Amino acid sequence: MTDAPLVLGIESSCDETGVGVVRGSTLLADAVASSVDEHARFGGVIPEVASRAHLEAMVPTIERACATAGVRLTDVDALAVTSGPGLAGALTVGVAAAKALALALGVPLYGVNHLAAHVAVDILEHGPLPEPSVALLASGGHSSLLFVTDVTADVRPLGQTIDDAAGEAFDKIARLLGLPFPGGPHVDRVAVDGDPAAVAFPRGLTARHDLERHRYDFSFSGLKTAVARWVERAEADGRTIPVADVAASFQEAVVDVLTRKAVAACVEHGAGHLLIGGGVAANSRLRALAEQRCLAAGIRLRVPRPGLCTDNGAMVAALGAQLVARGRPPSALDLVVDSSLPVTTVRVG
Repeated sequence: MTDAPLVLGIESSCDETGVGVVRGSTLLADAVASSVDEHARFGGVIPEVASRAHLEAMVPTIERACATAGVRLTDVDALAVTSGPGLAGALTVGVAAAKALALALGVPLYGVNHLAAHVAVDILEHGPLPEPSVALLASGGHSSLLFVTDVTADVRPLGQTIDDAAGEAFDKIARLLGLPFPGGPHVDRVAVDGDPAAVAFPRGLTARHDLERHRYDFSFSGLKTAVARWVERAEADGRTIPVADVAASFQEAVVDVLTRKAVAACVEHGAGHLLIGGGVAANSRLRALAEQRCLAAGIRLRVPRPGLCTDNGAMVAALGAQLVARGRPPSALDLVVDSSLPVTTVRVG
């Protein structure tokens, strides 16, 4: 029996330079170089800074991934790279590197969708993805519900954020509460000591009239404003802000909506499995509440380990390996980046 093809994946859609090496459904290496510290003083990702960081980190990260996997570049059978969505400049660095490698090595190149890659990465940890499944992707740039019948060809949007994404809301509330960037891990950390019922913050797009038009969509802008107004009133009254309680109440409002809509989508579309991915999937309360609600609804929950939830090259290599295994045609070497690539385009032609 011959070995499955060896696929190297490159991810550069935001502030992480990720390179993964996958053989079949086995992860051999997952190297990541993050520029998050360079963005922290700005309170958010600066596209030009991210692009420069990718340029500096790309070659060393590729070398580190190959060394960890115990392979040479000449052993690679195919390359996969994120073509979108993401920051245009950052994407361009990764795609240019992948094109150069594919041309030099004489191997096929697959330009892939960042969101579909977040779905495919779970295969590395939990095996083949049951089809159909519902995927909830929550990160700094995306909050999406997807119906997946074939991760290499048929990923359909059920709903998405209409304003702030979940991760973006975490960052903004963290800044409001004096917590460091990126906000998600720090809100999660301090919320452990807070009361999630201390403040009744709103649950966006969950009222009956909202569900008629936005059944599976998300909105966190109103929640963000409600938290800011609550803090302003407390400060105006001379009260000390109970950071842990506010963080816990805010976090509960976010994960309540995410899990409620995700489970409803599974039930209403006859999907027996829910997959959660993206950086916010590392949130401990999201994982706990999703497990509780999935158990009650008879749905199997799949969540990758936290290191595979954030942006990484392993997820790109995983999707590339699935494309190769299912005989999907590779992309042309003149493939372009698309910062707003729709999730329905899993593979860029």
